[in-house]
Amino acid sequence: MNNQTEFTVADAIVKELVQAEVNVVYGIVSIHNMPIYDAILREGSIRIVTARGESGAVNMADAYARATGKLGVVITSTGTGAGNGAGSLVESWNAGTPVLHITGEADSHYIGTDQRYIHEAKDQLKMMDGANKAAYLLKRPKQITPFIRLAIKEAGTVPTGPVTISIPTNFQAQIIPQNQLVEVAMGQNLKTKINIPAEVIEKIASAKRPVIWAGNGVIASNASEELQMLVDKIQPAVVTSESGKGSIPENHPLCIGNFAFTSQVEELLRNSDLLLSIGVRFRGTETNNWTLPVPENHINIDLNPNAFNRNFDTLYTLVGNAKDVLQEINIALTQKEILPDAAYVDEVKAARQAVRDELRSNIGPYGDIADIMREQLPENTMLVTDVTIPGYTWGNKLFDMYEPRNYLYVTGGGIGQGLPMAIGAKIGQPEKPVVLIVGDGGFMVNAGEMITAIQEDTPIIVLLFDDGGYGILRYYQESAYGRRTSVDLKNPDFVMMAKSMGFESEKVSSVGGFKDGLANAIASKKPYMVVVDVEAVGVLEYKDTDEYIASFRPNQNTDTFSPNSGVHPPFQNV
Repeated sequence: MNNQTEFTVADAIVKELVQAEVNVVYGIVSIHNMPIYDAILREGSIRIVTARGESGAVNMADAYARATGKLGVVITSTGTGAGNGAGSLVESWNAGTPVLHITGEADSHYIGTDQRYIHEAKDQLKMMDGANKAAYLLKRPKQITPFIRLAIKEAGTVPTGPVTISIPTNFQAQIIPQNQLVEVAMGQNLKTKINIPAEVIEKIASAKRPVIWAGNGVIASNASEELQMLVDKIQPAVVTSESGKGSIPENHPLCIGNFAFTSQVEELLRNSDLLLSIGVRFRGTETNNWTLPVPENHINIDLNPNAFNRNFDTLYTLVGNAKDVLQEINIALTQKEILPDAAYVDEVKAARQAVRDELRSNIGPYGDIADIMREQLPENTMLVTDVTIPGYTWGNKLFDMYEPRNYLYVTGGGIGQGLPMAIGAKIGQPEKPVVLIVGDGGFMVNAGEMITAIQEDTPIIVLLFDDGGYGILRYYQESAYGRRTSVDLKNPDFVMMAKSMGFESEKVSSVGGFKDGLANAIASKKPYMVVVDVEAVGVLEYKDTDEYIASFRPNQNTDTFSPNSGVHPPFQNV
């Protein structure tokens, strides 16, 4: 191996990654990032995971960050390579995942000159800025250390999100002085003082019909223990956002779970005398586009001050880390006499059961499949759901999570990102089983990453629900126009394809077959794909509102707001 003694920009980048405790990077090597790859190889402590596409590489880094709470790092090539990763960076931005995207850029002399330097983009910085929380271009090689340190800090600062740094190709191997940038104030570790208004504590203590809405902020701040202590004190109904699944064990008798968009939860909110929301974004798809009733007595905890009145009005927004704030609330409540209403507690438990029963009554055999998954899979299983009917109708609701960071989903709604996310999650948490729910249409978007799972020895279980196309779009097209186009897909033999990639695989056509197939997948301890024949098991039939269906037809009411997003339609019986 070449024992390089010169210190380069690439070496400085790797030095900062090591200092930030990065131990895995994802990406694709290129002539426009080769010096950085070589510097990682020479340093020796960082694992390099080679994806088969830049979009998949970003998804892997994203899922790794969500699964571990660490910084995700991805390296791509310039121009086209960076652009290939842009869609997945949009997903990271939607999810608020701290990701550092390191990409090359054209030789500094050619940027913006329109000379068509190899891999040149018209304006790579603008393209990356549109897909990220922030994007930066290195202009002075000797300042690489503060440059990358700032980018890492920006990715992890609330609101967290992906940050792209573009390093011109002619800078990467440039020799620079190995000087030291020392931040002497970093070791102070001052304890943050939390000041919560007395009236806020009083409102929490006196509430008779409280609702807690727990989001990803609980998970990000490691506040699950504090949340459960508060729940045990005030006996509220607990609703979680989809990204908040697992913030409290979902077998807790007061945890309704990810069922906010239901008539039962709507009724609880309408009659509530307190809503305490913790690290919740209140996404449109989970709130019927922000039409759910929210009580005036709404107390919000969020580290981002811009959460104040963002999607729902908040009487009080407590700006701070959820763990610290909940600790202080719990301490303050020990001085209060709290008398939960037993009738309300029973009402919450009834609502918890009712939302599950109603969903099960509308999904036929898939309720049994969800039960089989929960019965057979270990409690610490990580579930990843792609944007597919089984994922966003029952997988994200009926498969209970018992601890944080065990549920990952495609927040921004773009199909096909689930497979690389499952790989990234498994690399981040190798001791946990990782299961992916995906449809045939989405699966083919990044199917090439199956071989990455084999090459990186990541034994994930893929549950592929094959209905031969885009099922939800079939329904909408036929309902709106009485015809359909571009939604029926020619698929490969998925079992044969999986085996050719190194997966073990089988096809199932019944609930009993699924039970056996999943058991085989678990026992194999190898990458395994179970292909579910949806036509044979049962096709979910839809019935959305006439108003939403009409919105696809020619109309003059283009400015009229429709509260029904159409993303999570109601079901008829199978």
